[in-house]
Amino acid sequence: MAMVYSRLVFLVSICILVSQATDQPDFLYHFCLDDNGNYTSNSTYKANLNQLLSSLSSNTEIDYGFYNFPYGKSPDQVYSLGLCRGDVNPDICRSCLNNATNLLPLLCPNQKEAIGWYDYCVLRYTFSDIFGIMEDSPTFYMWNTNNVSANYDQFRQDLMTLLDSQIGQAAAGGSLRKFAAGNTTAPNLHTLYLLMQCTPDLSVQVCSDCLNGAMKLIPECCDGKQGGRVVRPSCNLRFEVFSFYNATVQSSSPSLSPLPPPVPSVSPPASNNTPAAKGKESNKSRTVIKVVPIISFVVLIIISFCIYSRVRKPREKPQSESVDEIRGVESLQLGFGTIKVATDDFSDANKLGRGGFGVVYKIQSSVYNSIGQDATIS
Repeated sequence: MAMVYSRLVFLVSICILVSQATDQPDFLYHFCLDDNGNYTSNSTYKANLNQLLSSLSSNTEIDYGFYNFPYGKSPDQVYSLGLCRGDVNPDICRSCLNNATNLLPLLCPNQKEAIGWYDYCVLRYTFSDIFGIMEDSPTFYMWNTNNVSANYDQFRQDLMTLLDSQIGQAAAGGSLRKFAAGNTTAPNLHTLYLLMQCTPDLSVQVCSDCLNGAMKLIPECCDGKQGGRVVRPSCNLRFEVFSFYNATVQSSSPSLSPLPPPVPSVSPPASNNTPAAKGKESNKSRTVIKVVPIISFVVLIIISFCIYSRVRKPREKPQSESVDEIRGVESLQLGFGTIKVATDDFSDANKLGRGGFGVVYKIQSSVYNSIGQDATIS
């Protein structure tokens, strides 16, 4: 009972943590990359990851929405990258990343590499240096369920024109932000809104390549839809026929400022430490989603409920056998006259001996058929 109760408390605690982390607007999706290795709960990698995520979520000095921290020494060094959407303020950014640092390790409890997206931010951690490296996979899509009702060819042309104009503006952003947002008039009295962003550690050309690659995927996910998004580790874009971003925030302005190097590790690596190669093949398969459920959270709730129900179920009492035993004794209770006949008037020939209640006599089953076998009476 105590063990079952302790497990129930543990599962409920996890459910509470997941509930708190997901009780934020629009957690989109996550990937736990099993192919890139695992760690154990008491490993150095796990300790470094915990310290790194704690440092990232508590950092109040960065106000431009891009975080890039390493921690530890090879071979257990951990690298992280956090990026907030370009139109959110620093407080919302930090809150989003704080939620991500709590949730992602729960969803990916032993994978060395994981990535998760909220609507306002993305968090990624891995075992190799990812600064300045463009990643186009894993990729996922989301789309508006409403279709373009008419003039789709014109709608698509207006969308492509808007995308082309904003890609150059986002890619030209400086080392702190590569972000663009804009709108245009579309058919059927619609205004078409667009937002796109790269991680600012990418060069102008690499950011442009990432966004152009994402744009080419729109027909695969969102053809004929009033809205959609393509999300990659290094860039993302979204379009809708309603305003979904802070229009007062200006897009990135061109800047030739150099890219900042990664923030020095709190625990500097050894001098002969060389960052590990990515070693990850480009995954051409892409996950297509319409609604993103928090499957892990639902499973934990179900498990907790089942265990709780089992603990609360009353145990069946074992059926007592004393009734049968009493009935067996009652079946041997005979009248005095019957006993006198059965013992041949208490004949010495039927005497067996003396017990605590007096002389013990033997009777035969042939004398009294209801007994069914030889018996003794005292």
